[in-house]
Amino acid sequence: MPARLFQRDLLFLLHDVARLLRLDADKRARSHGMTRAQWGILIWLERQPGISQKELSELLEVEPITVARLIDRLEARGMVERRPDPRDRRIWRLHLMPTALPVLREIDQQRAEMTAAVSSGIDREALEAMIETLLRMKSTLTLEALAARRSALTQQPEPQETV
Repeated sequence: MPARLFQRDLLFLLHDVARLLRLDADKRARSHGMTRAQWGILIWLERQPGISQKELSELLEVEPITVARLIDRLEARGMVERRPDPRDRRIWRLHLMPTALPVLREIDQQRAEMTAAVSSGIDREALEAMIETLLRMKSTLTLEALAARRSALTQQPEPQETV
């Protein structure tokens, strides 16, 4: 594939833009003594207070032990609190503490700066079209993943009876 076509390959472009955004977010989080993963957890807890560690690990697509360690660090900083689930004592529900609110405001500021930088020079109409296109891509991929999971569940072999 000629270099000019390779540079316009949609999948590579999406990957490269996401990678560059992750690098920028890592740098910004580090400058505030945190990690991008910690920032992500705070954002999710603001959006879904009381989420369980397991649910959070599924959203972040990481192992539950990874989330547990990140929560340990945030809890040590007084930003997150684990509360027992009232119906199942094996489950911890996660809640933000007031000390996390200034950090969330800083994250919002950093996200606004990143958005301004990445969309610089792109007119509003083109930006809206891009957002709609990305939403459609996300929806398509989500539906395909759901269909694949359903198909895998229905194609599992029946347990064999033993005599």
